[in-house]
This record gives sequence, C-alpha cells and structure tokens, in this order.
Amino acid sequence: MANSGPPRKSLFPGLALLFVGLLLLVHNYRGVDIPHLLGHWWPLLFIFWGAIKLYERTVASRSGQASASPISGGEVILVIGLLSLLGMVAAYDIIKSKIPIDDWPGVARGDRGDRFDFDLNVQPKPVPADSRITIRNSRGDISVRPADESQIRVDGRKNIKAWNETDAEHIASAVNVEIAKNGDAYEVRPVNAGGGDSRASVNLDIAVPKKAALTVRNERGDVSVSGMDKPVTVDTTRGDVEVRDTAGDVAVDTQRGKVKVSDTKGNVKISGHGGEINVSSATGGLTIDGEFFGPIRADKIAKGVRFVSQRTDLTLTQLTGHIETGSGNLEIADAPGNLTLRTNSYDISIENAGGKVKVDNRNGNVEVRFSTPPKDDIEITNSSSPITLSLPESSSFDIVADCHSCDVNSEFSADSLKATSTGGDAHLEGKYGKGRGPKIILKTSYGSISIRKTS
Repeated sequence: MANSGPPRKSLFPGLALLFVGLLLLVHNYRGVDIPHLLGHWWPLLFIFWGAIKLYERTVASRSGQASASPISGGEVILVIGLLSLLGMVAAYDIIKSKIPIDDWPGVARGDRGDRFDFDLNVQPKPVPADSRITIRNSRGDISVRPADESQIRVDGRKNIKAWNETDAEHIASAVNVEIAKNGDAYEVRPVNAGGGDSRASVNLDIAVPKKAALTVRNERGDVSVSGMDKPVTVDTTRGDVEVRDTAGDVAVDTQRGKVKVSDTKGNVKISGHGGEINVSSATGGLTIDGEFFGPIRADKIAKGVRFVSQRTDLTLTQLTGHIETGSGNLEIADAPGNLTLRTNSYDISIENAGGKVKVDNRNGNVEVRFSTPPKDDIEITNSSSPITLSLPESSSFDIVADCHSCDVNSEFSADSLKATSTGGDAHLEGKYGKGRGPKIILKTSYGSISIRKTS
C-alpha cells in the first residue's frame, strides 16, 4: 500500500548551498574567475535543480511514497539569492581589477584628518658597483633610477594623515628609512618605531648603481624602475608597476595593479593576479603566468610569448607584431614562429603566422588569415562556433575539414577536392595547388567552416 505520508523534504536547498559555498571558498583561496564562470555557466544551477527534482520523483515513485516536494517559493527565492550573491562577487572582482577600492577615500583609511608632508633624511651609503640591493616599503610609492656614483642615495617624503600638525609630527618622528648591510648585500628598509601606523606612508626616490642587481618589495604603492643593467625583480601586493630601459631580466609578481614593461634586453616574467599588462620591445621572451583581467598587450617580443592561465594556454616562439586580449577577443598578428593555443570563449583572430599553427577553442569564433601561402601545418579545432581560414589563391595544401551539424564552404575548387554531406554533417578532403603543401585539419560543430581566398 502506498505511503500517504507527507512529501519528503527536497535535497536541493542543502546541495545548492554546499555547492555555492565550496565555489566561493575556492574563489577566495585559488582565485577562480567568478565573472567568467557566472557569465557562461550559470544555467548549470537550473540543470542541477532539475536533476535533483527528477531524482527525488524517481525515488519517491519506486518506494511507493508520496511524490517528492514540488518546486517551492522558498527554493525560487534561494536560487535568485544565490545568483545575486555570485553576481555581486563577480561585480566586485571586475571593479577591484580596474579601481583599487581600498584606496577610495573613507574606505581604507577612513576620515583621519588632513595630510601633512615631512622631509625624509637618509645618509647616502657607498656600495660596490655590482652589489645586490633590496628595497622594501610598506606604504607609499617607490621610484628607482641609476646613480652616477657607486652609492645608494635615498630621497623622499613622509606622508601623514592626522587631525593636526602636532599629532602628525609625533607620528612622523617614529617613521624613518635606513640603508643596512645584510651579508654581502644591501637593504633599504623602513624603520617604524610606531609599529606600522597605517596613517603613515613613505614615498621613496632612490638612486642605486646602474650595475646593481635590484629587488623591490612593496606592499601598497606604485613601483617604477628605469635604466638598470642587471636583473630587476619587483614583488608588490597592491599598486602599479613600470619597468623600462633595462638590460637584464625582469620579473614582476603582483596581486593587484597594472604592469608595464618596455625596452628591455632580457626576459620578462609576470605572475600573480592583476589588471592591465603592457609589454613592448623585449629582446628576450615574455612569460605571463596567472589571472589578469586585462587588457593584455605585447608588442615585438623577440623570443616569443608564453601565456598560462586557468582559461588560456598560449605559446608563440616569436612575435614581431602584437598580441592583445580583452573584452572576449584574442588577437595575434605577425608571429613568424610556431603558434599553439588552447582556450575557450574567446573570439580568436590570427593574422600572418609563420610556422605551425595549432588552435583548440570552443564557444568562440576562430579566424585565421595568411597574406602569403602557409608553409607549415595548420590544425584548428572548435566547437559550437565557426572557423574561417583565409589563404592566398596561390597556396598549395592538403586539407581535411569536418563539420558536425554544419556546413563547409570553400572558395577553392579542384578535381582533387571532394566535398560530401551526410545527415547534416559536412566533409571536405583533398589536395589543392601545385607541389607539396602543408597539411590543414579543420574541425568544428554547430558552427560552420569557411575557406576563403585572401583578398
């Protein structure tokens, strides 16, 4: 006899809270890109909801119990609330990548009176021309430039927030900077007898020997370095970084802020989290490893680009033109070497790749254009979006193109090119041109494949 008891309580509210809670925990700990996940995968919450209801109905039917509880108003409110919560987290992530919220007046420092500035007096210190130098600061900007002499020279200003000048003088008296020898290296560091008063910051203008190996560590404030001949390392928690006209390698690790590197004769590595990246004219290679909201632009990187994030894995062996990402677009122009790209939800545009091309994308258009006949193999895989390949009419190639539930359209025709269509799937295979050409493999689904002649 069927159980006529009350309907069973739904599992959905508890599982939904568990799932969203774990997602937010991973976001806080690992920096998961909530805006990207919410923008593309929010329907999964409804799929999950429906699956739970079907499961509950099936279990209730098999056990002879009353039907599982129907969708309730409370569950609807819960779903709206969870989506709103994720939306607020996504909005906060986007805003904080563009505007340092903690730096807004009244947010981080509060209403603490007026600002008072005091001179910073630090005795210069002679050092070897090729010494290792570390510069540390807690709050304030740091600017480093080459010195004419073999010494460290520190200028700057103490910035104090206080209700009156007497209080400001008292706070400033506990804030200073020293140059200390640390083994065979030297360190410029703050001396703060007040225990790190957040009302105080120090802007530093430092001159060091041009051939010194330099490390800058700043917690809160911008960093600018120019004119150094040896490697430069910058580690910052919050603030913009600019490095220019250097002869050694450059390494930047940041958690929030913009990064600009220009005219360097070494390799460049940028890691962590942040916003905009702009790197130009590097005789070495560029590595970007982390989650950066962009836009990201690189120009003229002699030894190529390596870009790794949760969304993208890109390798270019050489870049004479530029690469730019932002607003759902990824553009690469004039990359003479090999190109390997794996990503998703980007509209991809590649022009004048010179070596092998391998692209694996989904949920975004892929357009590849050659102004001269390609010499190396091309492999493009996409899903739920089209592929467009443009080649000069003088090209020679062997091609295999497969389109699931879509069409293959080609402006190239020859007796050796065979096009077939079966059950909504399209296939093109064969050879075009004279002589031996590269192998071209194109695959997509629910989009289309267009092979055009370059105009």
